[in-house]
Amino acid sequence: MRISDLGRYALCICAAMVILAGCGASQSPIGAPGAMPQSANAVRPDHGRSWMAPDAKKKDLLYVSDVGTDDVYVYSYPKGTLKGTLTGFTNPVGECVDKTGDVFITDFFSSNILEFAHGGTSPIATLSDPGYYPTGCSVDPTTGNLAVTNEETAVGSGQGDVAIYKDAKGSPKAHYADPHIYYMYFCGYDNAGNLFVDGQTSDSAFGFGKLPSGGSSFTNITLNQSIAYPGGVQWDGKNTAVGDEQTGVIYEFTIKRKKGTKVGSTPLVGASAVYQFWIQGAKVVAPSEDTQSVMIYNYPAGGSATKTITGLDSPAGATVSRAK
Repeated sequence: MRISDLGRYALCICAAMVILAGCGASQSPIGAPGAMPQSANAVRPDHGRSWMAPDAKKKDLLYVSDVGTDDVYVYSYPKGTLKGTLTGFTNPVGECVDKTGDVFITDFFSSNILEFAHGGTSPIATLSDPGYYPTGCSVDPTTGNLAVTNEETAVGSGQGDVAIYKDAKGSPKAHYADPHIYYMYFCGYDNAGNLFVDGQTSDSAFGFGKLPSGGSSFTNITLNQSIAYPGGVQWDGKNTAVGDEQTGVIYEFTIKRKKGTKVGSTPLVGASAVYQFWIQGAKVVAPSEDTQSVMIYNYPAGGSATKTITGLDSPAGATVSRAK
């Protein structure tokens, strides 16, 4: 089932229940809404003003989007102490960061991408993505351009595509569709400016493609590892990492022409429903929706988590912004 299908299903259930009990909680485009955690450290929906600890700007920060609360939580990294909350979203999903530490967050139902300075509480820019549901994003290290994967059109469930924002500013300079990938999910640039995307075909099969640096059309890539459901995509410094949301494994591939060869795998033991992970050096951050936590693993070894941040509702995406 697609991300937006789950969201619409949840909204329909909510609408049916409103007559009897009301419907105050926002719903997730990623999965069915989970019950709020009951631990003493549980994060509650914060629909007030955004806040940030005074010392946050001096620390490396982990940003985690939560589609269950419509907030983004900010933690010190790697310690994992809550340092702030960003509010005002309507289903924040994917995240990415540029070389200056500015963080971009795709806001699914508002059709916007919000940019925050490191440790900031208000957007420094809002990039409009009219007519689409943005899901993932990545910044090109060679140009500074921002790529945004649109799962589908906001009206009529039309084919999704990739929007490219020159210098990560203004309106998209171009939209690129892949005839073999109907629903675009996540994306990641490599060190040469090639963009890799995953998603699903119109009949729900896994799809993977490459938009070459400077190119205007996709090349479809065949991977020698089956992936049940598309997860995050990220360049890890040597290879292209692709997540399987259903199995909780990240696979590493070398890509040559139209083929991707598996060279490694990272099992995320204990994590479930990992959508957009984030590789930070020798660690990988895995938002785990089903366990309502963020789990951090050694990368690329994987195995058991070295640290777990608990008390979230439905974490979906993550990125790390380094202190200047």
